[in-house]
Amino acid sequence: MIQNTLLENDILGSIGSEKYICHIVWRNGTLIMDEPKNIGGQDSGPDPYTTLLASLAGCTLSTLRMYIDRKGWDIPEISVRMNMRQETENGLTTIIKRDIYFPQTKIMEIQQNDDTIKGMFYVEKEGLIMAEMTYVWVGKGKIIIDHTEVGESLKGMGPENKWSVKL
Repeated sequence: MIQNTLLENDILGSIGSEKYICHIVWRNGTLIMDEPKNIGGQDSGPDPYTTLLASLAGCTLSTLRMYIDRKGWDIPEISVRMNMRQETENGLTTIIKRDIYFPQTKIMEIQQNDDTIKGMFYVEKEGLIMAEMTYVWVGKGKIIIDHTEVGESLKGMGPENKWSVKL
């Protein structure tokens, strides 16, 4: 079986004797990666965690832009805010937090009902639920989204892009 690589050239990384400074060569140049000064680096480039989150942010934004353009929706801007943390309760677990914003999308009121076991975000118009996202709580600050639906009259207007959960 023939396997093609995703990149036209391999990524080449190297480190010398200068503490933590890595040179990463990619198709258009060299990226310097380093660690912050508080752990012995010189902070002369992004650290590996920042680079990982930047890659995920770029992938998220590009994928959303492709999908939005394909659907013909009027969403001029998308923003992503990301961070990560590590927990050591049952081994090492890395949790990545990603918030997606559509700052210039048409305004509509998204309401929420929550009974601490399950809940929903929804858009109501003239007494009818026009869009909804339901979820169940599975732990402190954790939910599972189990259903989303947007009525035909709201498709492309933004409710499917505005769900934001603050846990």
